[in-house]
Amino acid sequence: MTKEVGFIGLGNMGQPMVLNLLKAGYTVKVYNRTPSKAVAVVEAGAQQVNKLCDAVTTGGIVITMVSNDQALEEIVLGPDGFAQKLGAGGIHLSMSTVSPETSKKLAASHQQHGSYLVASPVFGRPEAAAAQKLNILSSGPLEAKERVKPVQEALGQRVFDISEEPGAANVIKLGGNFMIMAAMEAMAESFNLAEKNGIDRELAAEVYASTLFNCTVYQGYGQMIAKKRFEPAGFQLSLGLKDCNLVLDEANATKTPMPLANLVHNRLLASVTKGRENQDWSALTRISMEEAGLE
Repeated sequence: MTKEVGFIGLGNMGQPMVLNLLKAGYTVKVYNRTPSKAVAVVEAGAQQVNKLCDAVTTGGIVITMVSNDQALEEIVLGPDGFAQKLGAGGIHLSMSTVSPETSKKLAASHQQHGSYLVASPVFGRPEAAAAQKLNILSSGPLEAKERVKPVQEALGQRVFDISEEPGAANVIKLGGNFMIMAAMEAMAESFNLAEKNGIDRELAAEVYASTLFNCTVYQGYGQMIAKKRFEPAGFQLSLGLKDCNLVLDEANATKTPMPLANLVHNRLLASVTKGRENQDWSALTRISMEEAGLE
């Protein structure tokens, strides 16, 4: 298998992912709408291209890590999109957080050109991407998943094979993001209760994260929420609202009641209304603090 890939999207997640591919010995052609974001990866050995399709090799592998469904559809299906160039035998490894419906739509388009879509969203913030600690989901045709698995393994610590259905990995990703949002709200309310009773909220966070909830989400976000520290943003609140909207869209489409998702959606929406869209998505907990008179 050739160790050459294309990579489109060099945001907070894309840059460290490209660096790990380079460390693993891959030749990486990169494209980003804002060319200046490619500087660090080019210095590390990536090849920058000026046109979207130049990052794509017919029959090869191209990775996308972009901000939303609209951006993903544009780079694949738009006037300058790469769907046709990817061609027979090509694989689109889609690592963005998008709706299952978008993955199904793109998979159908790729199939018309003889290529494949592997939906492969990830769990992990930029620091996890840099440390090669991402947990990677994978859904799509079996043969295509096997071919891209070495690429996925160069980017993370574990690959979870979800299904051959193109949108299945996206369902799991959205469910996971919802659970993080719900956990952040629960942490905020518990820490508020501690603080209102004269107990150090950082101590409360330490107790919970080292006993009942000894896991990454409670340890990482717990410290941010306890310290009321929401900048710099590892994952912007506006993107959290986008993901929550996708969760509710899927819930409505499948007639799945998700009352907690509606609650955290209101937190996110109110936060954006207050001008906090560029803070970390854990800033959704500021609403709870305000209601408790603690901010």
